[in-house]
Amino acid sequence: MIRVGTRGSKLALAQSGMIADEIARLTGEQVELVEIKTTGDGTNVPVAQLGVGVFVNQLREALEREEIDIAVHSYKDLPTAQPEHLVVFVPPRADPRDVLIASDGRTLSDLGPGARIGTGSPRRIAQLNALGRGFECVPIRGNIDTRIGRVGADLDGVVLAAAGLKRIGRQAEITEYLDPLVMLPAPAQGALAVECRKADMTSALISSKLNDRYAQAAVAAERALLQRLEAGCSAPVAALADVAEGASPGEVDLYLRGAVGAEDGSVIERLSTTAALPDEGDTGAAELAARAAAVGVALAEDLLEVGAEELLKLDPSSRRLLMERT
Repeated sequence: MIRVGTRGSKLALAQSGMIADEIARLTGEQVELVEIKTTGDGTNVPVAQLGVGVFVNQLREALEREEIDIAVHSYKDLPTAQPEHLVVFVPPRADPRDVLIASDGRTLSDLGPGARIGTGSPRRIAQLNALGRGFECVPIRGNIDTRIGRVGADLDGVVLAAAGLKRIGRQAEITEYLDPLVMLPAPAQGALAVECRKADMTSALISSKLNDRYAQAAVAAERALLQRLEAGCSAPVAALADVAEGASPGEVDLYLRGAVGAEDGSVIERLSTTAALPDEGDTGAAELAARAAAVGVALAEDLLEVGAEELLKLDPSSRRLLMERT
């Protein structure tokens, strides 16, 4: 029996159930879902105020106490520092983009000045404000159903992650998929983290059956950028990596974009880089991820050189409109 730890929210149960079903299919083992309540559950306090790890810590504690064998997280919720005794594997990644759900089927271009758009993410707020369209960004919390329920009531629209909507079957309500050129996603958005005890036989089983080395490498690059910037999951930092087979045998191509912004939209520093990385196939997944992470660190250094550190230190209430660099 493999015990899979999960939060009790609708989205978490859908994600963890998907992983549990896949593990059962691939291994032939019996799999049980075990619900764990986390600090972030049952509160309406904005995530930015709760801090990093509020959806993670209790799951990890249950893993360490051997009450569960696997913990399933939304990867973007994980702190960037990884405990040495735990290991994370990454299943194939879902759509990383953000989406808009707006009343009357509208898109961003249909919404005029003063339109009220709900999001609790400083990253999304910064990029919406950077459009200069005069939107009013309204901080919101709650599950997906609660957020969507406010559209057409006190909000004109909400911005959410495409992956979450698809996992709970509400993708038909999406009125616009937001191009990453407009709304660069959060690091690791759309990816799940399947976490195991490193010394446990389960980790080898999951690694061989479930891990997607390209998804793992992409997430490693994005999170390394975030870690080098010393920013948490609630900081106005965005990153997206694309990893694909390279033109030459034994190589993969990595394209990484990163952005840091002031929450009022005044400054959005955007940079990108490409790299050809040696790839040893499935046996070299960890090494490929390490090489991708080095690319993320390098791009973070470039962002720091153009002022990212100053942006991240600013109090959100004091950020002023300036300019956008590409």
